[in-house]
Amino acid sequence: MLAQLQTAVGLIYPPACLCCGGAVDAHAGLCGPCWGDTVFVGGVICDSCGIPLPGGDTGEVAHCDSCLAHPPPWVRGRSALLYAKMGRKMVLALKHGDRQEVAKPAAVWMARSLGGKLPADTLIAPVPLHWQRLVKRRYNQSGLLGRALALETGLDWCPDLLQRVRKTASLEGKTRHERFEILENAICAHPKRQHLMQGRPVLIVDDVMTSGATLFAAARACIDAGAGQIRVVTLARAAKDT
Repeated sequence: MLAQLQTAVGLIYPPACLCCGGAVDAHAGLCGPCWGDTVFVGGVICDSCGIPLPGGDTGEVAHCDSCLAHPPPWVRGRSALLYAKMGRKMVLALKHGDRQEVAKPAAVWMARSLGGKLPADTLIAPVPLHWQRLVKRRYNQSGLLGRALALETGLDWCPDLLQRVRKTASLEGKTRHERFEILENAICAHPKRQHLMQGRPVLIVDDVMTSGATLFAAARACIDAGAGQIRVVTLARAAKDT
C-alpha cells in the first residue's frame, strides 16, 4: 500500500532538482549540472571553522590564521558546502524562498561533514531567530536543519534551547568587527531549557558561516549556561571571512 501511494505521488509530483527544478531520479536530489556546480568542502580544512586551506595532507589537524589569532569557543567546526554557486543558491532558497525540502538532503551532507565524531549524548541546538523575524519568515531555517540533522544522526535536539533576546541589524556588508559588535549579548539560553545542557556537549546548527560572529554568540550563551564542549556545523561556509 505504501509503495503504491509513493508511486502515485511520484506520478503527480515527479522528482525535481532542488536547485533548477529539472528532472531527477529521486526527490530531494540534484541534477547532473547542478551537482557539478555544488562545491563540497573537502581536502585540508581548518579544524575550528571548516574553511578550506591550501596545501598540507588530508586528515591533518590544521587551523586557519584567523582561528589561531582568535580561537573560537568551540572545539570543532564543520560545513558541508562552500557558499558559492549552487551552495549559495540552496542556502538562499532555504532561507528566503520557502524551499524547506532543502533541509533533508542538507542534513545528510552536514552529517557527513561531521564524520560521525560526536559524543552519543550530544544535544543539537539551532541558532535562534528573533521572534519578530520568525513571525515574518514563518520558520527558522536553522531549526529545519537542526531537526533534519537530529533525524539523520539519531541525536537529541531542542529547537528553543537558545533565544535571540535582542533584534539585531542585518550582518550583510558588515566587517568582521562590526558583526561581533552587533551580536554581542544578543543570544542567551532559554531559562526553561538550560538545564538540558548542563555539562552536556552541544552541537550548534546554522545555515551559513561567514565571520562566525553568530555562532560565537550562540556558543558563548551555551557555555555561560553550563554546557559541555561545543561543536558547530553549517550547511555552507563562505570562502573568506568578511
